[in-house]
Amino acid sequence: MESNYYIFGASGHAKVVLDILFSKNYQIKAIVDDNPKVEDLFSIPVLKNENIPLSEYSKFVIAIGNNAIRKEIVEKSTYNYFTAIHTKACVSELATIDEGTVVMPNAVINAATKVGKHCIINTASVVEHDCVISDFVHISPNASLAGNVIVAEGAHIGIGASIIQGITIGKWATIGAGAVIIDNIPDYAVVVGNPGKIIRYNENE
Repeated sequence: MESNYYIFGASGHAKVVLDILFSKNYQIKAIVDDNPKVEDLFSIPVLKNENIPLSEYSKFVIAIGNNAIRKEIVEKSTYNYFTAIHTKACVSELATIDEGTVVMPNAVINAATKVGKHCIINTASVVEHDCVISDFVHISPNASLAGNVIVAEGAHIGIGASIIQGITIGKWATIGAGAVIIDNIPDYAVVVGNPGKIIRYNENE
């Protein structure tokens, strides 16, 4: 039987995730949002979670940009998740991408890289060879990761940031837009500038 596809979230990020699914000719049954501001997106109905007719053929992707919220949804649910990769993304056959991850157009994921669950690899970002991207990470548009970079759970790599080869980014760290990272970054650190400097720490997620 054909799968029933749903997405969580009805805001701006949902629009670009829908574009990915349209590019692959997926038939989307509904958008799930318990606090919807709209009744539909691109003619697809927005329904509350309690109104979704679940079955073993139901599959979901979380179209929410906030890393912590994606994790919260996953921890509270037992849904089957699927991976959404745009047809114009460049993904090596030697890379691995886990369930629930979204890969935007013109993103590059090169050989031997491992991408975890429920990540966002955003538009025109580059993840080079042998990187390890843990669950719930967001790599923003035009960010570039050189080879052998490790990004721990929940970290956010800002738009246009650059990370040199072999660097480790700690869990739930935030790398600011345009930052250049030449040293390892500890957990929860917020880093800006060129070269990147820690300006504060996020609260523990």
